[in-house]
Amino acid sequence: MEEAAGERTNLAGVRHILLVLSGKGGVGKSTISTQLALALRHSGRRVGIMDVDLCGPSIPRMFQVQDSDVHQCDSGWVPVYVDQDKSISLMSIGFLLEKPDDAVVWRGPKKNALIKQFVADVAWGDLDFLIVDTPPGTSDEHISTVEALRPHKLLGAILVTTPQAVSVGDVRRELTFCKKTGLRVLGIVENMSGFVCPHCSECTNIFSKGGGEELAKHAGVPFLGCVPLDPQLSQSLEEGRDFIQDFPRSPAFTCLTRIAQRILDGTLQQCS
Repeated sequence: MEEAAGERTNLAGVRHILLVLSGKGGVGKSTISTQLALALRHSGRRVGIMDVDLCGPSIPRMFQVQDSDVHQCDSGWVPVYVDQDKSISLMSIGFLLEKPDDAVVWRGPKKNALIKQFVADVAWGDLDFLIVDTPPGTSDEHISTVEALRPHKLLGAILVTTPQAVSVGDVRRELTFCKKTGLRVLGIVENMSGFVCPHCSECTNIFSKGGGEELAKHAGVPFLGCVPLDPQLSQSLEEGRDFIQDFPRSPAFTCLTRIAQRILDGTLQQCS
């Protein structure tokens, strides 16, 4: 009972919780999580990111705060803030490792315990959205995350795929996972959908195209949009820059802000 009360207290100020999922690794879940957080921040929302990719925590690096420390307060762990306004807050195992290159060689029970601790013991404060960046697959971490968040305001999941058939096939399994766990699918994002030339800004489909949209139609869930491979987006992630602020003329900017707006529209409809 004490643990449940602690969970209610630390997540009481969080209005919506979104999971970013994919059955496939390397499709850009962390990229989508990061850029979605920035787009929501620029729309006036306060956002947190909980990084439960315990073996490959990349969120701290993408915001260039990987050298930050986690501190304790009366309510638990204080998340790491990206800016002085505290409009984006982060929690990741990357902040807890002694060395950045340390490998997390843990069995399932220890991983599950840390995820539950992230849910119960992080003092998130007041947030409009808590985005949960997950590892690939449908393993222990995913089950523990859904179960730990279920008593709270869990809005649903965003599934990320790339256009290729191999990726789409893995995301089909993620759809099955969502169905079995009763997790609402807010929509599908097709990442790496074409390549934006840095010289002429023309978008070329170096992979196949349309797999994500076709999957969304087949599954009867919303298609949130395509995000192209964009050198400016890659640059912003490498340098920890705010892509949404610094590259408003990029084709990827339009795609990402449109996806964020569709999520906002969906939350408003749910609350109405």
